[in-house]
Amino acid sequence: MAESKVSAQQRLKVVAGASFENTGPGTPAGRYLRRFWQPVYHSVDLRPGRPVPLRILGEDFTLYRGEAGGVHLVEPRCPHRGTRLAAGHVEGEDLRCFYHGWKFDSKGQCIEQPAEESFFARNVCIRSWPVREYLGFVFAYLGEGAPPELPRFPAFEHFDGLVEVDSYLRECNYFQNVENALDMSHVGFVHGDNRASFSGIGLGRALEAEESDWGVSYTFRRPDGRSRVQQFGMPNVFYMTALPTESDAGWQESVFWYVPIDDERHLQFSLHRVPVAGEAAARFRERRLARRRTIDLAHQELCAKILAGELHLQDVDPNRVDLVRLQDDIAQVGQGVFASHNAEKLGKADVGVITIRRLWRRELSAMVEGAPLKDWKRPADLAPRAWDLEKEGEAELATVREGARAEIVDIRPFVEVDYQLKRLHGQK
Repeated sequence: MAESKVSAQQRLKVVAGASFENTGPGTPAGRYLRRFWQPVYHSVDLRPGRPVPLRILGEDFTLYRGEAGGVHLVEPRCPHRGTRLAAGHVEGEDLRCFYHGWKFDSKGQCIEQPAEESFFARNVCIRSWPVREYLGFVFAYLGEGAPPELPRFPAFEHFDGLVEVDSYLRECNYFQNVENALDMSHVGFVHGDNRASFSGIGLGRALEAEESDWGVSYTFRRPDGRSRVQQFGMPNVFYMTALPTESDAGWQESVFWYVPIDDERHLQFSLHRVPVAGEAAARFRERRLARRRTIDLAHQELCAKILAGELHLQDVDPNRVDLVRLQDDIAQVGQGVFASHNAEKLGKADVGVITIRRLWRRELSAMVEGAPLKDWKRPADLAPRAWDLEKEGEAELATVREGARAEIVDIRPFVEVDYQLKRLHGQK
């Protein structure tokens, strides 16, 4: 569909904001998200020579790592007779179909057809997509044409400490989580037992949301005038600070991506920058590993039981589940798989939600009408800030140390890994 040729009905849906939720191939929101690099898999989960089916943005692919370590993304099925290529064999950096042995290089070009003596192999090509590995994730560019430069976060690469790599699956539309990122007022209620919660957090008149070069600068001002500023990057990235949760570590910084598997479920991919080194880092890693083993209840299943009235939150053992994720599940999945905005009554505390919807509506409307889109870029100095800590020497947020190299640590609970891989591989 050409950028400028859209029906009046589709244009109306874009203006109304309804199409934020639908991200499959050809949808306005799907086309928009595909203009940006998206994390789609954990590097550690992709073993050499073991191709996997991948479902992301409502579309199916084949993802594999070649014998030399390169990562490749191609179409899901062989063009010969339609067999899934994920069942095939990796040979070097190439992929051979299980059914009749047609072989494709990493760019999708057919290079062998054994039964046809490769007579017309040069005329057969499947689509491939650019992929990059960065900070423990496999990123893919699923749009048209040449990809933009992969956005980087040098402060997460070059410092003395750990980068915790994490993700979870939530059984609702991704945009509900996008909006939740810009909704500080929920913290005191959904996460009232959290250290980050305090009286007055998220007070509507103390919140501001302004468009930035990257997306939205979201500010909460305390009565003493000091502020906490979080940064949202268009279209689906959130960069924030978090209070220290461990005695060995100081303030943490986190980057989140909210990526649809399909319209009914999504993954939040997360990076957490933890300034801790030496023996303290060893102790920190050991506690994280112990926590991974202790969590053995899937928050998604507990949420379904709570929303069905079969269980209450206070009955759940907080040592066996990620409580924050369960709390957010209840709030977001409790809106329905697709939140209905028709009966909403928004207030001052919803300024972040209102702002992100406005930006999305503006960009989608421009895209379907063929008008210029904003080139969202994060300046090097655009980072989250908290209470002027840097001025007081209490924290070194977003600091790059030349020559330093952070250690990447996977912190996902094992029950979470099993749950999300099933969905990523197309299982219901």
